Amino acid sequence: MQIVKICMLLLLSLALSAQADGHKGDHEAGSEEGVLNLQQIAQAFGWDMENVEITTEKVADGLYVLFGVGGNIGVLVGDDGVMIVDNQFPQVMDKIEKAIQDIGGDGVDYAINTHWHFDHAESNNVLGPKGATIVAHAKARTDMAKGGMINLVVAKYRQQAYPEVALPTLTYDDGMQIQFNGGQVDLMHFSPAHTTGDSAVIFRKYNAVHLGDVFNNSGYPFIDVDSGGDIDGMINFCKQTLDAIGPNATVIPGHGPITDSAALGRYIYMLETVRGRVAALIAEGKTLQEVVDAKVTADDFDQIYGPESASAGFINRVYTSLTR
Repeated sequence: MQIVKICMLLLLSLALSAQADGHKGDHEAGSEEGVLNLQQIAQAFGWDMENVEITTEKVADGLYVLFGVGGNIGVLVGDDGVMIVDNQFPQVMDKIEKAIQDIGGDGVDYAINTHWHFDHAESNNVLGPKGATIVAHAKARTDMAKGGMINLVVAKYRQQAYPEVALPTLTYDDGMQIQFNGGQVDLMHFSPAHTTGDSAVIFRKYNAVHLGDVFNNSGYPFIDVDSGGDIDGMINFCKQTLDAIGPNATVIPGHGPITDSAALGRYIYMLETVRGRVAALIAEGKTLQEVVDAKVTADDFDQIYGPESASAGFINRVYTSLTR
């Protein structure tokens, strides 16, 4: 968690630097006031695109998770080909493809996006032109097509619109099933959560789910309220996912190590508890700054998820979600 704190402090310093650059009259991407470019974001989070090692963890025969820079990548390999869930960045796609080859795959046939954010979907720009079928929730496609500002509270990043060739060609509203490599893959959407277009990707054959950034196992979650994310929706989404997978499933988070249903249950408890505390302070008429200053996570949750002050404005986003 100390690494997360250092990264967020660096992110803040880079935001201030971006503001200074903006005042100098530089209007290139990343130099708008308080807006970082991809290079600055990568530096802030310690993403070394050139030297990163893509590591692989086996869930079961045919199902793996790749770790590198950005969101975790689920990989389903078998006779039908290769399906991946999320895809990180074009700068590391060669390494990702090499890691897939090492576990028996040859290219990517299906690329599922759990949501529209760049650290999970930017390699659409490589996979689409190579012929991969890209799959996502309909609202994720809409957001990718138009781009937009991602407000991380301490800084902002303007995600550019994706070209047509990098957009999902298969989309759904509530649910979709794909029969692949001898098992059913369910894509399920329950409500706005991290964004308005999140997918839970359930590998029924393996009793495993990839939840994207609806579930963060490396700290407090980021709720993209500015693009429709919602704390109540996140709680609902996690609860319905847990109901769908049962008590003994493998849970792949958007960030952090692979875990299980019990950890997802504890995460839901944290979300509900924090939501209740923030709502109570709002009912008392407290301002956003007063709610942040109350440090409602300090006594029981910071020791698990790291200091809230090192998050991407978790309490700020909960407050904003409840009061917008």
